Amino acid sequence: MKMKMKNNTLFLVEVAVFSALALLLDLVSGFIFSRIWPQGGSVSIAMVPVFLMAFRWGIKGGVATGFLLGLLQVVSGQAWIGHPVQGFIDYFLAFSVVGLSGLFVHSIQQNVKAGEKKKAIWIGTGAMFIGSLLRFLCHFVSGIVFFGSGAPEGQPVAVFSLIYNGTYMLPSFILSAIVVSLLYTSAANVLVRKTA
Repeated sequence: MKMKMKNNTLFLVEVAVFSALALLLDLVSGFIFSRIWPQGGSVSIAMVPVFLMAFRWGIKGGVATGFLLGLLQVVSGQAWIGHPVQGFIDYFLAFSVVGLSGLFVHSIQQNVKAGEKKKAIWIGTGAMFIGSLLRFLCHFVSGIVFFGSGAPEGQPVAVFSLIYNGTYMLPSFILSAIVVSLLYTSAANVLVRKTA
């Protein structure tokens, strides 16, 4: 009972800390890239803390951290919301689904504990790609439904949304995968949660 309560407390603290770190990373990148994507979005490593929580705690850690990141973006005034449904999709849903990369937590942790860092990194990169792709799909759909008027004349809305969201999501995935891989290469044992 005592150990379970300690784990719950640790989980809540880590979700709060990693969500705040993700917001800070997003603020920095938003400041740097704000003029490039006028309707929101930027090349960012804000997904890194979400991925780390997903790889430490599984889906619940990743989804909780992603959801809280979306909430923090909204309450801090960083969110660009034109419609409540768009706000839900672009912030709450988009960052929550990044946490689904936690589906691979057991495989990653087992490989790290077995000293198979390269295998863990490959599995983790695949997991990060899935999480990033799911986030991209949320922004892509939102772009079609809510931002279609921003498409250049004669360009299909789907193509506009694909290009607009792809130009920051692909680099964000690549940068996040590099950062997480470097962290796992240098400090894998620290990043794997100790279980009782």
